[in-house]
Amino acid sequence: MAPCKDLPKSSKVDAPAGRLVALLPGILLCVLLTLLSIGIQEAEEHIFQHPYVEALVIAILLGMMIRSVSTTSERWKVGIAFSAKQLLEVAVMLLGASISFGAILPSGLFLIAAIVGTVAVTLAVSFGLSRMLGLPTKLSLLIASGNSICGNSAIAAVAPVIGADGDDIASSISFTAVLGVLMVLGLPLLIPLLELSATQYGILAGLTVYAVPQVLAATVPAGIVSTQIGTVVKLVRVLMLGPLVVGLSLVAPRLRGEVAPGKRINLIKLVPWFIIGFLVLAGLRSLQIIPSSVAAPVAKLASVLTVVSMSALGLGVDIRVLSKAGGKVTIAVTLSLILLLAMSLGLVQLFK
Repeated sequence: MAPCKDLPKSSKVDAPAGRLVALLPGILLCVLLTLLSIGIQEAEEHIFQHPYVEALVIAILLGMMIRSVSTTSERWKVGIAFSAKQLLEVAVMLLGASISFGAILPSGLFLIAAIVGTVAVTLAVSFGLSRMLGLPTKLSLLIASGNSICGNSAIAAVAPVIGADGDDIASSISFTAVLGVLMVLGLPLLIPLLELSATQYGILAGLTVYAVPQVLAATVPAGIVSTQIGTVVKLVRVLMLGPLVVGLSLVAPRLRGEVAPGKRINLIKLVPWFIIGFLVLAGLRSLQIIPSSVAAPVAKLASVLTVVSMSALGLGVDIRVLSKAGGKVTIAVTLSLILLLAMSLGLVQLFK
C-alpha cells in the first residue's frame, strides 16, 4: 500500500504540465493569427509607408472570419480563453513600463492643460452619448476611452479592467478602426479649407487621430513641424491612459457586481493585480529606474501580447451580436468623433 502515498505528489507535478498541454493548441492558434496580422501590417508599411489598419484590428477580423466559417472545438477553447484574458492582463501591466509622467512637462503647461481638458470632456460626453443611445455601460466606456485617448489600444487596455466581454471589445474596436482610417485620409483636407498653420494642424492631428502611427500618416504630408507637434500632443494624450485605467479600476468592482451599492470598497483587495503592476512599472519608468533601452522591448512585448489577445477575442466573437449593435455603435462612435473634432478645432485657434 505504500506506493499510494506517492500519488498526491505525482499529481501535483503533473497538474501544471497537463494545464500547459491543454492551453497550447489555443495559444498557438492565436500566435499564428498574430504573426499573420503583424505580417499584413508590415506589408502595409512597405507599400504605404504607414499602417492604416493596425495588426490589432487585423487580428480581430481574422479571428472573426475563422469563427464565422467554423466553430472551435473544446480542444482549442481553453487556450483561446487564456489568451483573451490572462495574456491581455499581462499586456496591460507591461504597458506601464512605457509610461513616463515626467515626459509631459516639456510640452508646456497650457498645452498639457488643454489636452487633459479635451480628453476629460470627450470622455464624459462620449460616455453620455453612448448611454443615451441605449448601449450597455461597459460598451459605452470602451467607446469613450477609445475615442478620447488612443483608439484601439485604449479599448484593449480598459477592457480587462472593467470586465468587458469579447463582443463588446470587438464591436467597439471594429467601428473605431474604420473611422480612424477615415480620419487619417480626410484630416489633411482641412489644412487649405480652414487655412491651418503647421502648428495648428499638428495639434489638431494629435488631438483627433487615434493611433500614433496614424498621426504620422496624417501629418507627414503637412511637413516636419506638423509631424513633430502632432506626435508630442498624441503622446501626451496617450499618457492620459494611465490615470484613466487606475480610475476605472476603482469603480470596476461595482460594474462587475462584486460590490453591493452603498458598500465601501477595499482598494487593496479589489484593485486588480495587473493594475498594481502597471502602476509599479510606470513609477519605475518615471523615475528612470527602467531605462529606455529596456522600456522599448517591454512595450513591444506588450503590443504583441495585445495582438495575441485580440486574435483570441476575434475567435470568440459572434458576428450576429455585432450586427445587432452595429447601428447604435456606429452612431455613438461617429458623434463622439465629431465632438472631439469640433472641440479640437476650437482649441487650435488659440495657437498659431
